[in-house]
Amino acid sequence: MSDASATPDLQRSRGIEALKERSYGSFFVVCAVITVLTTIAIFVTLLSDATAFFSEYAIADFLTGTTWSPNPRGDGYIFGILPLVIGTITVTLMAALVALPIGTLTAIYLSEYASTRVRSVLKPMLEILAGIPTVVYGYFALVYITPVLKATLFPSLQTFNALSASLMIGIMIIPMVSSISEDAMSAVPDELRQAGYGLGATKYEVSTKIVLPAAMSGIASSYILAISRAIGETMIVVVAMGSQATFPEVYTGLGGIPYIHPGDVLLESGMTITVAMVNIAGGDLTGGTLPYDAMFALGLLLFVVTLVLNVISDWIAQRYREEY
Repeated sequence: MSDASATPDLQRSRGIEALKERSYGSFFVVCAVITVLTTIAIFVTLLSDATAFFSEYAIADFLTGTTWSPNPRGDGYIFGILPLVIGTITVTLMAALVALPIGTLTAIYLSEYASTRVRSVLKPMLEILAGIPTVVYGYFALVYITPVLKATLFPSLQTFNALSASLMIGIMIIPMVSSISEDAMSAVPDELRQAGYGLGATKYEVSTKIVLPAAMSGIASSYILAISRAIGETMIVVVAMGSQATFPEVYTGLGGIPYIHPGDVLLESGMTITVAMVNIAGGDLTGGTLPYDAMFALGLLLFVVTLVLNVISDWIAQRYREEY
């Protein structure tokens, strides 16, 4: 075929490829715009209804109140979120104490110690934990974990308690920590490992003093993501922790410093912010009522907390990111 006859076909082919590239780019832009618009729409919806709530209920009473009662009492509705905040913080911290060290150590093993064959089996098995419905975790905590803890370590443990729920949430978010952390460690160049071995370092020293610091930005991001997931968990808490929004007793310590005994929170029933939203949404409420608007105020609070955590995660990733 002559060059003269091939030129139109070549130009047509290039035109088709250019059209495909523009189509792909436009599609990706549309997806990005939809994501941003969805986030904005969620924020505007939460803000509008939360504003209606705060126009009728003082924000100071909302943030500092120690009683949560969306059902009307003799003195009306009471929307103090401190019991919900304490329940949420308790569950999140305990879940983090379970997931972060176990997930990090698992990631170190998968990245530095496990063979390729072992890693190809263990990592998918570990990630299966993330696909189990959370309600299954909740029932497992209620039916198995709570009776075992009550019969062995904590005789005063209530049927619905924060400890069992926290343990299950911690187990649930382990794959999130281990998988992302392992990916970050695997991205560390082998040259750094070989340099450590060349200086006489052991595998443990290379893993903990070279690979771990080099992958810290990705590991820290996995921590923030896992904590955000724990804050937003609902079904495990509903099933295993119950829904009693009680403010624990405050004791006076040395120097008159007030404190809350951990056993009063961990071993008893409680309520988190997400559970409070579920209870409100499941009640016989209509739009425009004060309890209905309170649900959006709680949602706005969670939105802000999650946004702050994501900003912190991005800052850590940018601050400690290593370019190789």
